[in-house]
Amino acid sequence: MGRGYIVQDDVEGYLSKLCEQKADPVTGLLIGQSSTQRDFVVMAIRTPQKEEQTCTLLGFMFAIDFQVSRMLPGGLSVVGVFIITDADAKDALTTLRQLLFAVENLISSEHLWDPADDDVTDCVTLHINPKTRKTVCRTFDIKDPKSVAKPADWKYQSGLCSSWATVSCSLNVDMLLPLPNNRTSTGNMEECLKEGLKAWAHQIESGLCLIDGKRLPEDSELTVGQRRNVRQTYTTQLLITTVRDENKRLTDVIEQCGGSVSVTGAIHSRAYLHSNKPKARLAEKLLKRDVVSTVATRVQMMLEELLASDQESKGSDPGDFFFLPPFLTVPLPFFSGPLCVCDYQFSDEGLSEVTERLKEMLDIDAAEEDLDTRQEMTFEITGCDITPGGHRDMHACVLCPDCPPFCCLGVAMATAVALLATAASMLYLNDI
Repeated sequence: MGRGYIVQDDVEGYLSKLCEQKADPVTGLLIGQSSTQRDFVVMAIRTPQKEEQTCTLLGFMFAIDFQVSRMLPGGLSVVGVFIITDADAKDALTTLRQLLFAVENLISSEHLWDPADDDVTDCVTLHINPKTRKTVCRTFDIKDPKSVAKPADWKYQSGLCSSWATVSCSLNVDMLLPLPNNRTSTGNMEECLKEGLKAWAHQIESGLCLIDGKRLPEDSELTVGQRRNVRQTYTTQLLITTVRDENKRLTDVIEQCGGSVSVTGAIHSRAYLHSNKPKARLAEKLLKRDVVSTVATRVQMMLEELLASDQESKGSDPGDFFFLPPFLTVPLPFFSGPLCVCDYQFSDEGLSEVTERLKEMLDIDAAEEDLDTRQEMTFEITGCDITPGGHRDMHACVLCPDCPPFCCLGVAMATAVALLATAASMLYLNDI
C-alpha cells in the first residue's frame, strides 16, 4: 500500500479553478508536511507564468526560485509537484518526475543541516486532466535517482490545520565567520561564509531542546493529555554548546583568513506541527531547521540585494547606508488555523510590492493591511571601523524592541566584504 496524503479541501477548489483556465500545461508546487505517520498537503502554488516560457520543464526551472522555499515557515516545505494537462498520462508522469527531482536538487542545495534518519524521502506527483478531471497520484523516492513511481492515496479534508500546534523559541546568536584571503571572487567568499554557517548549524542540531521547560523523550507525543482539536502553543529553549571537536581545535586556531564577520543578537523562530500525534522529536527537528534557515536566508538575501545594488552603482561608497529587509508575515486566507507565510521587504520596496510578490510567487491575494509588520524592527549601519593590518571586520548587532536604540559598526569600503558583512546582520523577531 502506498503513502496517503490528507489534503486541505481548499486545494481542491484551487486546482479546479486552474483546470478551467485555457493554459495547458499548468505546473506548480504542493506545500505541506511529511511525517513517518502521515503526509499533509495544505497549499498548491501555480508556477509563475513567464512570457518567454517555451517549454514546460525549462519554464518551470526558471520560474522556481529559492524564494518560494524561503517564504515558508518552519514545518512547511515543498512535498511534491502537480501538472494540469490533457497529455498522455505516461508523458505527464515522465515530466512530473523530471520536475520533482529538479526542484529537490534546487531546494536541497540551500540546506545547511544533515539529513535525519526519520526524514521522509518520498515526494508526491499529481496529474490532473482538465477535461475529465481524472486525478493520478504517484510518489517517488527523491534520494534514489532510479526510483520508480508508486501509487498513493489522495484524500481531501476540511479544517485540516485548525488544530495544528505552534512551537516557538528565542535564541541568542553569537558566532564569528571567517572571510577568505582572496576577496576578488564573490563565489569564493560566499562558499567560505556558507561553510562557517554550516559549522554553526551543526551546533544548533546538537543543541539541547527544552519544551515548556522540560526535556521530553524523543518518542513522546507532544500533545499527549491535551484536548483534541484544540490548537496548542509551546515555548521552547535551545541550549547550545560551543565545545568543538578536539581534532579540529588546532586547525581552527591557526587557520588564516582575510577578515571575519561577527553575528550577534537574538532571533525568534517558530514551526508548525500536524495534529496527528506529533512526536517531540519532530518538533525539535523542525524548529532547529527553521532557526538555521532563518539565519541562512537572511544572509543570502541581503547578499543578493547588495550585489545587485553594487552592480548598478559600479562600486560601493564608504558612506553608503544599507537597510536590512524586515520580516513580514501574512496568514493564509483560507485557514482558521495558525499557519502563515512570510516575506521580506527590501529597502527600496513598499508594502504594495510585497503583496505583488506574494501573488506572483505564492498566488496569494493579500491586502497591505493583511501584512503583519510588527515582527521585526529595521536598523542601519551607521559607521565603519578598520582593524589593524587593513582587515575589515563586521560587528552586526540586533535591535531589540525592549532595549534602547543603538548603532552597529561595520565596514563598507571593500565591496565584497561589505556585502557579506551586511548580509550577516540579524533582526530580532518579536513573537505575536
